Amino acid sequence: MTLGTPVEPTSPSSHPPSCILVVDDQPANIQVVGSVLGKLGHEIIPASDGATALRRIGLRRPDLILLDLLMPGMDGCEVCQALKASPEHRDIPVIFLSAADDKDFIVRALEAGGVDYVTKPFHHAELVTRVRTQLALKLAQDRLRELAEDKDELLGILAHDLKNHLGGMQMSAQLLREQVQRAGQAEGRTARLAGNIAQTSAHLLTFVKEFLANSAAERGLTLRPSALDVAASVRSTLETYRDAARLKSLEMRCTLPTEPVRAWADPSGLDQVLENLVSNAVKFSPPGAGIEVVVSATADHVECRVRDAGPGFSADDRARLFQRYRRLSARPTAGEPSTGLGLSIVRKLVQAMNGQVTCESEPGQGALFIVRLPRAIAAH
Repeated sequence: MTLGTPVEPTSPSSHPPSCILVVDDQPANIQVVGSVLGKLGHEIIPASDGATALRRIGLRRPDLILLDLLMPGMDGCEVCQALKASPEHRDIPVIFLSAADDKDFIVRALEAGGVDYVTKPFHHAELVTRVRTQLALKLAQDRLRELAEDKDELLGILAHDLKNHLGGMQMSAQLLREQVQRAGQAEGRTARLAGNIAQTSAHLLTFVKEFLANSAAERGLTLRPSALDVAASVRSTLETYRDAARLKSLEMRCTLPTEPVRAWADPSGLDQVLENLVSNAVKFSPPGAGIEVVVSATADHVECRVRDAGPGFSADDRARLFQRYRRLSARPTAGEPSTGLGLSIVRKLVQAMNGQVTCESEPGQGALFIVRLPRAIAAH
């Protein structure tokens, strides 16, 4: 078999030298590929079978893998699937090498996670072009990832600093307002200014806290699920928002199981989900209305329902309900802050706990949010 088609000498690569793993059960093929790519300054790591390839990847992470599709033992698709199952190695691009130009083989290789393929016998110029293309894409992706990480880090630092300063500003404004009230000037200009500062800083602080929560969710959640009594978490959340509900004369009704009902959930994640849903119910329900929270269980799930008496959602609202930074038609009824991030965070957290969250609502009929989490069954 002719392994390579001669072409004119290739000019040196304009890209920095890379480490390329070449996996093929035929040493002559590795020699041909190594000779072509080695002239461009790339470091070539050879492997004659899938098991050897995986061991060498564990010792030295390559920038690109050229992987023979048909090999005895562990074939190329199995090697590629093993790589894509590893968080550490799943982003390494894989170009398949195949002596067969069978479309079924090619489709199978791409479905396994390959980014491209080259057929044997190799045409040197085609091989070099495809390698250069994938290395350039990998370099661009790495740079974009670094820029995104730098951006997230910078925004996180700014947001944390803002949170501290805004917290101090809010506390100072509240103390000033209380002092003015004690001095009998509750209706004066100073009291109004202090109230405006307290309200504005509260709005900004809410946004910053939800921005930080959303950023943490975007970077990947590290949750530690355990068997939690959902009813106990609901009681704690309702107690937190009881004063806010009282200020709007809202009746908070709660129906809980008589016995503990446990779900597999992360404690802080579950608290944040409940706080978002209950705080939204308080914000969007008009004064004098009622809020209802019901916890129940099936054989497989624990379900928590939070119903408000707000303006409800249109079909367009429901389509965008869990998207971040989406302002919906409904507005808080007493000027409370609303960032458009809370429900996005709820969905990320619930999905990370292997649950689901849905909403049932019609305009003018309030909204019902339903959270379902896997039930933790006690061992007998």
